[in-house]
Amino acid sequence: METDILEMDDVAFALWGLKPTDSVTFEDLSAHIHPEDRGPVRAAFNAARAELGLYEIDFRIFVADTTRWISARGKGDDTEAAEQTLFGIFLDVSGRKHAEESHELLAGEMSHRVKNLLTIATGLTHITSRGAASAADMARDLTQRLSALGRAHDQVRPIAGSKPSGALLGDLLTILLEPYDEADLSGRVRVSVPRVAIGERSATALALVIHELATNSMKYGSLSTPDGRLNLTHSAEEEAAFVLRWIETGGPAIVGAPTTGGFGSKLIVRTVKADLGGSIDFDWAPGGVIITLTIDPERLPL
Repeated sequence: METDILEMDDVAFALWGLKPTDSVTFEDLSAHIHPEDRGPVRAAFNAARAELGLYEIDFRIFVADTTRWISARGKGDDTEAAEQTLFGIFLDVSGRKHAEESHELLAGEMSHRVKNLLTIATGLTHITSRGAASAADMARDLTQRLSALGRAHDQVRPIAGSKPSGALLGDLLTILLEPYDEADLSGRVRVSVPRVAIGERSATALALVIHELATNSMKYGSLSTPDGRLNLTHSAEEEAAFVLRWIETGGPAIVGAPTTGGFGSKLIVRTVKADLGGSIDFDWAPGGVIITLTIDPERLPL
């Protein structure tokens, strides 16, 4: 122990990525230990040497261009009066450590997603409560809003635990608007957009917006009457942005923009700006509202 000379077998040398030699010291090995782990390893080694106790520590070493996790385990021995010795083993625990890191990342991602869902649910609850005439109305409207988010999520992530699949925007919009295309009036809701992939985050935001617009249309717009029609199309006029147009016809006559609530809800404006990097404009034409939804094309796949 006083000389700090270590005796290692060929397996240990291979584990450290070193050529076998008759003389190797703790300082020789220390040069290969990750800088962040070097101090704790040195402290554990010195403590075990001073007290001749058990030692066990996991740390990282550099082997060629890779990082390897090592677990050092052993104890001190002073049965020989002439000398004191530390003996132990080195284990390659890289697989276990990588699994633990993956688990931590997954747990962090799950925590992040749960917090986001709770934030969305809380916001939707407040918004729904302000416009509901009764508890039953609030329950119905809130359920519909949450269901819209669920359908969007199922479309983007059809298999539990899978990576985002980049669902098509047109398929997502069709699924979201399907509940508003009543069976006996089938065909009054039409979606015509290019084949564009959409990611999970954008799909969630767009689901909120589309549901709010459709709900308001069912209450006050073209979807509130049997003769009403809704066309959701894409405009190629702006090259730097992705533009959707929500065009309503055949509904009640519009005498002007609403003074409160309705299509201009804060939820829609905030969601489009924050999550889709765009804007939303309303044209309250007498024959039906025309809504222009501008989206940052770089946000769509996210």
